[in-house]
Parts: sequence; structure tokens; C-alpha cells
Amino acid sequence: MERIAPDWLTSTRYAHRGLHSPNVPENSRGAAKAAIAAGLGIECDVQMSQDSVPFVFHDWDLDRLTGRRGKVAQLSSSELSELDLVGSGERSWTLADLLELVAGQVPVLIEVKARPHLDMVAACASIAALIRSYEGPIAVMSFDARVGQWFEKHEVGVLRGLVATDTLDIGFRGAWRSPGAMERAQPDFLACDIRDLPNAFARLWRETGRPLLAWTVRTRALAERAKVFADAAIAEGEGLT
Repeated sequence: MERIAPDWLTSTRYAHRGLHSPNVPENSRGAAKAAIAAGLGIECDVQMSQDSVPFVFHDWDLDRLTGRRGKVAQLSSSELSELDLVGSGERSWTLADLLELVAGQVPVLIEVKARPHLDMVAACASIAALIRSYEGPIAVMSFDARVGQWFEKHEVGVLRGLVATDTLDIGFRGAWRSPGAMERAQPDFLACDIRDLPNAFARLWRETGRPLLAWTVRTRALAERAKVFADAAIAEGEGLT
């Protein structure tokens, strides 16, 4: 049985990785604070530490964001918490810290970072444990249909989305169109690559009354496209103006 997604999902714009800027790193505490101050929802990425603690961090590798070599999954939560983010006085932080800061002030979209060969059970369980006690508008989403599948089975009350692309080659290009993907993920919403809109599948999805978000909206032109072909935008830079 299809669920009706709550109105808050499509009544706001989302700052992609928080409201970051040259002096405010993506997915940082400062980016979250700036988004809250601007009244924007927050889209954030979550990676798991070696000891299965969810961190707000996009890349699998550490170098671009911290200047240190290695991978996020190779470090413990205590080690990751000591890492400075390049170009700022900020440090990497946990999803628990982000949720404590936001405290329901704006909606939060958690993108669970995934790769086809990874076991997602520990990640989903750790994230679910935090969401369970959180009071505020929140949803999980992923390119990986297994994430939605896990939440549908174990945490049915959590809003879940399937992230889709036919353009970005990260191991999940076109995966949302694969046979059985929708049935496994059981998404309440889709988050589609703005470069792939419009398309027949996304149009049919919206025609049946189900919400569609667009990412990553980085220009005014893409923002105008998102207004026509999506219900809300995950945006940054000029895409938020």
C-alpha cells in the first residue's frame, strides 16, 4: 500500500551538504547552522566509521576534505572526530551531533552513502537508532535500494527515498530502473538527477501523486527546470538564489 508523504518534504528547498561556501566546508557544523539561519532544509551525506558510527561526510577518501590520506571506514569515530576540515577551524562530526544541533528546526534528508559490494545492515541500523529518538522532520535516502528495503522491513515509520541517476557513473547509474529496484526500495519519494529531467518515468511518478525531488541544482537555469519538473530542489550556490 502506497503511503502519502508528509507536506514538509516538498514545502522547502534543501541546501546540498548544508549551506556551504568557500570558508564554510560542506557537511560541516557551520554549513548546517547557515542552512538553519536561512530557513533551508539540510541534505547531508553519511559515511560509517570503522566502529559503525555515522559521520556527516561525503567522500569515501579523506584527502579532499581533510588533507589526510586514507579512507573514512579505516578510522575509528574518535580518530575521525579529531580531523580538521580543510580551510576552516571545523572538525568532522557525527550524525548524532547534527541532529542535536538541528533539533527539528528544519527538515533533514540523510543520504546513506553506499556501494554495491558493501553490507548496508550495520549502517542502516546505526542510523535508525538515532532517528528513532529524533523529534523533527527527517528522511533517509540512498542510491542503493537495499537501504529502503532495510528501513521498510525494520523501521517502517521512517520516510524513505530512492536516489536516481542516469548520468552520474558511481556504480548506481540507471539502477533505479533495474527490474525489482522499486519493489525492493519501496520509496516514499524519488530524488532524481536534475540532468535527467524530464523523463517519462519521473513524469509518471509525479502524475500518481508521489513526490519527486531534484539534485543537484547549481544554477538559476537548473532551478527553473526543477520548478517545472520536480516538487522540491536539493540545491547549492546559484541554485539557491
